Amino acid sequence: MANKITPRDLKRLNTKKGIKQFILDKDISISKVLRNVTHEERLKTLQMELIKLQTWVADNDEKVVVLFEGRDAAGKGGAIRRTTEHLNPREFRVVALPKPSDEEKSEWYFQRYIRHLPRKGKIVFFDRSWYNRAVVEPVNGFCTQEEYDIFMNQVNQFERMLIESGIRLIKFYFSISKDEQAKRFDEIKASPIKKWKFSPVDQKALELWDDYTDYKKKMFDKTDTEISPWIIIKANRKTKARVEVMEHILDIVPYDTKDLSKIEHIEIEEKQVD
Repeated sequence: MANKITPRDLKRLNTKKGIKQFILDKDISISKVLRNVTHEERLKTLQMELIKLQTWVADNDEKVVVLFEGRDAAGKGGAIRRTTEHLNPREFRVVALPKPSDEEKSEWYFQRYIRHLPRKGKIVFFDRSWYNRAVVEPVNGFCTQEEYDIFMNQVNQFERMLIESGIRLIKFYFSISKDEQAKRFDEIKASPIKKWKFSPVDQKALELWDDYTDYKKKMFDKTDTEISPWIIIKANRKTKARVEVMEHILDIVPYDTKDLSKIEHIEIEEKQVD
């Protein structure tokens, strides 16, 4: 039996965001509008907590690094945008490095990333990181077997050095299904404002799916350590993934104004209504 609309649901439907969705999409269902509005409310609550976290980082000279890894089109960029949407732009940076220059190729592999580590009071979000060498590079032939082996032998010690120097390191891996990746690639290619995102590496991603899986497993086996664990985000639903990222960051960083009642995970389900 379908659930009835509660007074709280009615209040949500009567907001600017709720009314706007009905105006823009006449075929949208009440249940979907309710889910979208509830999701936006949840994001706002978490974003307000993130502002408190950022203030604590600045006031206490903390240094935070958040890595976003995962398959192409997994939603890493969108999660970063939502996470940083209302933060003070002077107190954080998003790092998305292009392919290395010839000079950088001649340097120690981690050197180009060290340049972007945060100073005291700052937060840095890496949209892909040094873990390119763990998966993307060997799958696509961008590094030699020797370079891969050296990286895998050094990465845990490198991260231990970062952590022992006072950096709070958080590692996210966005996991999506093969069908979902294919669907998102089709959407990107069909969009005039998004098709620039579809790179030659993306073109081969589905073909090389099993190779990515093999190297991903090797990465987890080697680098999912006690002091620097991976947090796996199931990202087939972008909205759910973005909420979970914020919840994890807020849970891990021990800022002293934390409101646990606002951080606790709340499952947002689609409710069927008449």
